[in-house]
Amino acid sequence: MAKSILVGKKPTNYEVEILDKPISKRNISLAIKPYNKILIVSDDGIPKKYLLEIKKLIPSSKTVHVYILPAGEKSKSIKSFNLILENLASLKFDRTDCLIALGGGMVGDITGFVASTYLRGIDFIQIPTTLLSQVDSSVGGKTAINIAQGKNLVGAFYNPKKVLISLDYLKTLSDKEYKSGLGEVIKYAFILNKKLHKILKSNTGLVLSRDLKILEEIVYESIKTKAKIVTQDEKENGVRALLNFGHTFGHAIEAKNNYKGISHGEAVVLGMVIASEISYLENYINEKDLDEIKHLITSLGLNPNFKKYTYAELKPYLMNDKKVSKGKLNLILLNKVGNAFKTNEFNNLNLLKAFKK
Repeated sequence: MAKSILVGKKPTNYEVEILDKPISKRNISLAIKPYNKILIVSDDGIPKKYLLEIKKLIPSSKTVHVYILPAGEKSKSIKSFNLILENLASLKFDRTDCLIALGGGMVGDITGFVASTYLRGIDFIQIPTTLLSQVDSSVGGKTAINIAQGKNLVGAFYNPKKVLISLDYLKTLSDKEYKSGLGEVIKYAFILNKKLHKILKSNTGLVLSRDLKILEEIVYESIKTKAKIVTQDEKENGVRALLNFGHTFGHAIEAKNNYKGISHGEAVVLGMVIASEISYLENYINEKDLDEIKHLITSLGLNPNFKKYTYAELKPYLMNDKKVSKGKLNLILLNKVGNAFKTNEFNNLNLLKAFKK
């Protein structure tokens, strides 16, 4: 059964459709009805059958082109950005045409940024194929590429025209990819959604076995939480900053590892534990809360142990973070499980202590 959530404010709001079965010809036909030419951007890590299936579903009256990126965060680069733009120009794409991002967060981020800049903005549709991109990066209109100094430092706020989510794609995800997505799901439970927290806590076995009914619930609740926040604050001037819980330290960990060997979700989980330790040291949460946070993470098969990282080695990346304002680091901390807040008023000694605990 399909579920639908409307995200954003008029005139740039859009529908996120969650399907518990494969995407149909009708789903695709409705999404691409206004367009003449379509460029599907994907990567070589996505099962080929997904691309073939989407191409088959597109009516023969449309002209379809495909651009395949090498899999991995390294493709979210200025070089790839230029190559896709040049491809669009050589194919004479205009504002009656559109892009489809078929893949995970990397594909969605770069495709959205290309769409936001080509001809000063053409339409794009998100078809996310990973749990991470379904619950997080495909929703909210953040588009970006990475540069040497850090992740997502170049980008734009630019909403898709539609997000089509099929839970069917989650069946073939590797365990690592699936758990990476669970990292972002846990984030929503910690910052705002008590119902989601309860679902995760009571159904760890079903979550790990990818039970379709539970998957539909956790994807729906995650997107509902994100939709509520980004509709209030589309350009991250206020409450949207809460979505960065765990990301300041998580992005630093990813950069330190040169985006290799650790997934985004795994890094964010470590970042959430660091932020929770600081919340405890600042007396916002108690020891029981901290233990509960770590227990939920562990019960879902994720690792909460960040002790291999030191503050000194992460600091250069932290100070390049987008959350730095007037030279001060902004953190998202918890004052209870299910309630987060933004602050730059914290004791730096507690930040150091969190790494030494």
